Amino acid sequence: MQFQQLAYFVAVAEHRHFTRAAEHMRVAQPSLSQQIRALEHDLGAPLFHRIRGNVSLTEAGETLLPIARRILAEIEGARRAIRELDELERGRVRLGAPPSLCTGLLPAILSAFRRRYPGIQLELHESGSGDLRQRLSEGALDLALLAGPRHAGDHQLSTTELLLEELVLISAGTARESASTRLNVRELVDVPLVMFRRGYDVREVTVNACRDAGFEPSFAIEGGEMDAVLELVRAGVGAAVVPSTVVGGRFRMTRFAADAGMTRIVQLAYRKDVDPTRAVRALRLAIVAFIADPVRRSELPPGTRPLVDYAELGLGER
Repeated sequence: MQFQQLAYFVAVAEHRHFTRAAEHMRVAQPSLSQQIRALEHDLGAPLFHRIRGNVSLTEAGETLLPIARRILAEIEGARRAIRELDELERGRVRLGAPPSLCTGLLPAILSAFRRRYPGIQLELHESGSGDLRQRLSEGALDLALLAGPRHAGDHQLSTTELLLEELVLISAGTARESASTRLNVRELVDVPLVMFRRGYDVREVTVNACRDAGFEPSFAIEGGEMDAVLELVRAGVGAAVVPSTVVGGRFRMTRFAADAGMTRIVQLAYRKDVDPTRAVRALRLAIVAFIADPVRRSELPPGTRPLVDYAELGLGER
């Protein structure tokens, strides 16, 4: 008995027709019939009734069919497991992330992942969350970190909320000059802002907050990426609203009032209708586990907190 013979048998049983089964299996019909006869000879019993072109299972065929399906499923499972082992040696993951996360959280996450899985090729695509959401939906990315306001559910994407991240106002200066008092959004009315280009989540949150406060924000310059925005602020061109995780001690920083709504949600997103490779699943778990790690919670800036924990992941406390 050969595995291929079982596959031919299941195909004939499901199609109830030798010619259609042969077409489905991409094999010549005489060859398929020969393999079925060989299987019947090996088992010592006919598997099909063949009457005037009508094909139906005999009692022996009815007995064999669920067994054959189970055997073929086990074989396919073994093949998939072996392929997945190979994927962890030579797989590829296309990850998208906004510039602020590429500057802040991602380097430590990807460094740890590379140490554990040196054979997996990582492709990092840096763009705004709106563009990343579109590229993920189109299949150009395997995973994407999206940041911004909490979005309504997407029928194409599954998302895991990772982090509530505080946005702060930075200006030229040092951390020692940071303001101790909180800022109301209304106080930005006369502040010239260095602003990200359209499509970036921080711009969306900032502009919406200003409009909710009754004014349009004033831009000293707009259209920059994260690195450009930080350098322009350092040069004294204007102030900027940025995630607290990118600030470090390099700027004068002012936090907004707690009720100002100056926060964003960081989510990990992937397609619902795509079966992820083992390499993609490994990176997905690595990102979530890194954020959930209780040891790292103490390293996050004030006002920024994880939205996942080890208990939810079923990993226990560390």
